[in-house]
Amino acid sequence: MIFMKKHLILSKIALIASLALVGFVAHAADVKGDAQAGQGKVWLCIGCHSIPDYRSDYPFVYSVPMLGGQNGPYIATALSEYKKGERKHPTMRSIATSLSDQDMADIGEYYAAQTASSPNNPLK
Repeated sequence: MIFMKKHLILSKIALIASLALVGFVAHAADVKGDAQAGQGKVWLCIGCHSIPDYRSDYPFVYSVPMLGGQNGPYIATALSEYKKGERKHPTMRSIATSLSDQDMADIGEYYAAQTASSPNNPLK
């Protein structure tokens, strides 16, 4: 009898947790980026990502990619992974922790809109 009560309680907890997770994922998927809003949010990015063939050297040597033309959701996901610590780079993590989901989506869409045919833009 006690085993069944514990099992029932654990099942309810698991159900509630999974519903909360579904709600969180649905909210994250609802965030739509705005390239124009992103333009005002990339000021921390341009110091490294706007320099062709730039390499950072702390704590290791990293090739810093140019972001113009990258897929917007990919950039937002990468920023989210830095924020969570799933991607390792101390500078990127500290920057990403200051960003909201909306900021990340906006930055992603801003860089997605920058292509080789875009006007010469120092922010790409």
